[in-house]
Amino acid sequence: MNPRPPSWFDPLLDRLGTARAEDFTRLTTPEEGGRESAVLVLLGEQPGVGPDVLVLQRAATLRNHAGQPAFPGGAADPEDADARATALREANEEVDLDPASVTVLAELPKLWIPVSDFVVTPVLAWWHSPHPVHPREPAEVAHVARLPVAELVDPANRLRVRHSSGWIGPAFSVRGMLVWGFTAGVLAALLEMGGWARPWPWSRVVELPPTGATPAPSAGTDEADELAGPLT
Repeated sequence: MNPRPPSWFDPLLDRLGTARAEDFTRLTTPEEGGRESAVLVLLGEQPGVGPDVLVLQRAATLRNHAGQPAFPGGAADPEDADARATALREANEEVDLDPASVTVLAELPKLWIPVSDFVVTPVLAWWHSPHPVHPREPAEVAHVARLPVAELVDPANRLRVRHSSGWIGPAFSVRGMLVWGFTAGVLAALLEMGGWARPWPWSRVVELPPTGATPAPSAGTDEADELAGPLT
């Protein structure tokens, strides 16, 4: 039997028990259609650092989402039993994560990314046996990092980004990585739900260099050009 997650997980797990897609995004997930996919939101803990979350940075040469930090994950394969299987398989393929080191705790509501027509299930998990991870395919993944929650909620590291399309969304500037888009939206919502978020200057908005594609409204956004108010 896998060990029970630490007590700092409890407020988040309690809140997720009643979570709806509307808690993450104002976009309505279609009842049919969309390409099923999943991402792994993997929380661990390091001595002297505290809770952290695993993210990867896409290779700069990719056609889509080049250089963008993201949770491990991707599209479902026909052989995948469910979203959990998809998230764990993708994490293994991308960063060599051992599925046996992970305890899956919950599946978040399905969230729709209209620009790619992906229907994404974020899978929350506890990394009960952390081990070294690395990019398995450098042509796809440039970097893997464990971002401390304490640094993510530091007001100095929080901001909003504006894309050339006019889209504005939440972002985190941590350890040389600018986390934005869907990933930042999910993180922002979870930090609020877990009771970890701290007040930060919403007026801090920076321009995001064009990437050649219009980003989808991230989780936590009101409209494509407006960030929603703080989650409760």
